[in-house]
Amino acid sequence: MIPLSIIIPAHDEVDWIGPCLDSLLAQDHAGAVQVVVVANGCRDDTAARARQSGPAFAARGWALRVEDLAQGGKPGALNHGDACATHEGRVYLDADITLGPGLLAGLAAALDRPQAAYASGRLVVAPARTAATRAYARFWSRLPFVAQGVPGAGLFAVNAAGRARWGGFPGIISDDTFVRLHFSPDERILVDAPYLWPAVEGLGRLVVVRRRQNAGVDEIARLYPALAGGTTEARPSRATILGLALSDPAGFATYAAVALAVRLKRQGSGWTRGR
Repeated sequence: MIPLSIIIPAHDEVDWIGPCLDSLLAQDHAGAVQVVVVANGCRDDTAARARQSGPAFAARGWALRVEDLAQGGKPGALNHGDACATHEGRVYLDADITLGPGLLAGLAAALDRPQAAYASGRLVVAPARTAATRAYARFWSRLPFVAQGVPGAGLFAVNAAGRARWGGFPGIISDDTFVRLHFSPDERILVDAPYLWPAVEGLGRLVVVRRRQNAGVDEIARLYPALAGGTTEARPSRATILGLALSDPAGFATYAAVALAVRLKRQGSGWTRGR
């Protein structure tokens, strides 16, 4: 079974890193694992909280390494994590994600092949507190890109042949889109095990994050036109959107309201916290 290095960039994630690491410890995976938490530019105790899990990882025979960088920025944290990684299989995991018990073993099996492979689990939006986020997430989760594809939001994995397709992570907004577009749809493997992905709470914050996501896609199209044009997914048809809207009018209204608000205000270019 292919050994895995799991790289977790973490910026002010003290409330999330514990559950994330606990979900890794709960995996029913028997292979070799190295976890590298890269706390970057933190103003809280993210690194200290991560180190508390060291004995539990050691008891499983897995390695936990915690790096504490003064400078923030996700691309730099990802590159630092890659430099610390010792295994050929790479899992890139956001610190606010929790994994279902069978996901790590499924990722290792999916990557265990000579040809380039990209894999992720079945994205499940975590339960939300606000009505707007519940409605938006319900509709978004049913879009073909999410429901039938391998979006890799917050969690994606590649084998050695896949990782060779790009060098360092560039200083761009959307690292997950950048990586996914290096692989054709046939090379993307969906592991049928869930992971929880938290959506931001409230209509205003949904607009901010959606604006940032759109800026990330536009940035890749501008900087890497061949990449964006070669393997991107098709937009859902009007008939698909109409069918989803008729089945969930409240979800569609919320989703459309966010999209309209994004279009009415000019894109920002900076990094915006996801929650």
